[in-house]
Amino acid sequence: MLRMLGSPRRCCDGITRRETLAAGALTTLGGGFSLPGLMAAEEATDEALAGSGKAKNVILLYLLGGAPTQDMYDLKPGAPENIRGPFQPIATNVPGIEISEMMPLSAKWMDRSAIVRSVGHESGCHNTLPSYTGYERKLPSITVTEDFYPPSMGSVCEYLNPEPASPDYIYMPCYLGWGQSIHRPGPYGGFLGKRYDPLYSVCSPSVDNPPDKPYHSQVLRGEPKIPNSKLRDGMTVDRLNLRKSLLDQLDDQRRRVGRSPATVSFGKQSERAWSILTSSAVRDAFDLEQVDPGLRDKYGRTLFGSSALVARRLVESGVRFVNVTWDCYYERLKLQYECWDTHKRNEGILRNYNLPVLDATYNALMQDLEQSGLLDETLVVVMSDFGRTPKHNANAGRDHWTYCYSVLFSGAGVRGGTVHGASDSHAAYIAQDPVSTGDICASIYHCLGINPSMRVPDHVGRPIEIAHGGRPIQSILA
Repeated sequence: MLRMLGSPRRCCDGITRRETLAAGALTTLGGGFSLPGLMAAEEATDEALAGSGKAKNVILLYLLGGAPTQDMYDLKPGAPENIRGPFQPIATNVPGIEISEMMPLSAKWMDRSAIVRSVGHESGCHNTLPSYTGYERKLPSITVTEDFYPPSMGSVCEYLNPEPASPDYIYMPCYLGWGQSIHRPGPYGGFLGKRYDPLYSVCSPSVDNPPDKPYHSQVLRGEPKIPNSKLRDGMTVDRLNLRKSLLDQLDDQRRRVGRSPATVSFGKQSERAWSILTSSAVRDAFDLEQVDPGLRDKYGRTLFGSSALVARRLVESGVRFVNVTWDCYYERLKLQYECWDTHKRNEGILRNYNLPVLDATYNALMQDLEQSGLLDETLVVVMSDFGRTPKHNANAGRDHWTYCYSVLFSGAGVRGGTVHGASDSHAAYIAQDPVSTGDICASIYHCLGINPSMRVPDHVGRPIEIAHGGRPIQSILA
């Protein structure tokens, strides 16, 4: 039997990663097996794992709630007033490509960016699973997650991490849905196991003046923090290592009676936590007191801006996949109701808060990456879970719409100054070159040098493509 070489990391069902990839490769060979075919399959699998993409890292800026991209990246100035909205298109630094007047700083980076204007799915509103995984299915609930759901892109990066004790997937500023006291599906290890969940930061958001009613956003302050990342008074690294040696002895006893998937998961999370406590790279990335105040001002001293600044510092420290979510903080803290779910006052929310904050943070991130030499190896993606209706409702808002919206790619692996696909004259439906969420995920994998056709075992051992049939969008790729 042909065996795959490499780290024998086992999945939740006991099958090693390489054995699964070998099985997946065999299923693609059709009716007859031959040595050349097997060798080619192994070579293709090794290429998927080795990584040959132009991006070493990804920063995903995730706009929760359904961003109205027809007010951002796909304006329709010729549409009726109730559809086109109040914002005018402006020229970017690439002739012929226009974006919203509310995003003048973003317009300066179009030569390093690509807009995909034909993304859509029919998996239901506020379903965050498709955008993180490429798996397009309606769910029985969008407020809980399940262990049998497919893994997120970041979790696949963690799965391929050659140094399990060091995090390759960090999610900020808190877990998805924290501000609403729910667990939204998507950014998890899913059927690969909880040990491939991200390392989550924690946060304590605040506002200068608490809003007195929904749909009147205030500036959300705060910074992401690593939970329990500081040594308590009197605890030195030597004492910590002594405690670890005692724990290792207990672990040896535990291993004699077997290890369940839950304890395996706990072990990896503990190793990552230990690594952060006793090393400086990731821990220091969260310490914004070290950062020049002027740079912090450029990012905007908001929770979103500070998280993006930490994200830039994390990719510099070697973390491969960093997620920054613009989440909602109403049910838990009564701070911000709508995030990007603009059912009312769409113009006011975008004009007075969302778009200026996003524009400033994105510009600062791109500028910081370029000046630090990281933009050529970092992919930046601005994405939402779905879009919003072409028509404004009676409350001057836009409602849920999954059938057509835009995604922005920038930086490493991207063919700058390009637009893929097109919506119709009202930004309602896809008119040209439709793109699935699987295609978006496949493009991100491609930029990272990960074959989107690579297969991993699901909860019953079946080999499943990580992009769920999605294929890279070749026209936007360098």
